Amino acid sequence: MNHQENGFIKGRIKSLKFAIKGVWFLISTEHSIMVQLAIAVMVTFLGWWFDISTIEWIFQVFAIGLILVAESLNTCIEKLCDFIHIDYNKKIGFIKDIAAGAVTFAAITAIIIGLIIYLPKIL
Repeated sequence: MNHQENGFIKGRIKSLKFAIKGVWFLISTEHSIMVQLAIAVMVTFLGWWFDISTIEWIFQVFAIGLILVAESLNTCIEKLCDFIHIDYNKKIGFIKDIAAGAVTFAAITAIIIGLIIYLPKIL
């Protein structure tokens, strides 16, 4: 392995360490992520309980990931906005509202996926 390949691999390992650190920060400090993870555990249990199909699992895992990514990016945007402008600012508020709106789109998508999967099984 040459020096360039070795540097690439070390760089990816370093990036992975930062990513794991970020995940830990999210799950240990952010209540919205904690709530979403609790919901993810519940719907995962429901998936096993109702013995959902492989395709249903794919959509469920996608929905969980979509929510966690949206919540994570929203948290990042909020933290960045708070860092840039500590006091209330109308433009910063607008940016934060848009980020929260993105989470709402993800949540609506996840709810629809959940209804499509579980409503027929419950009824």
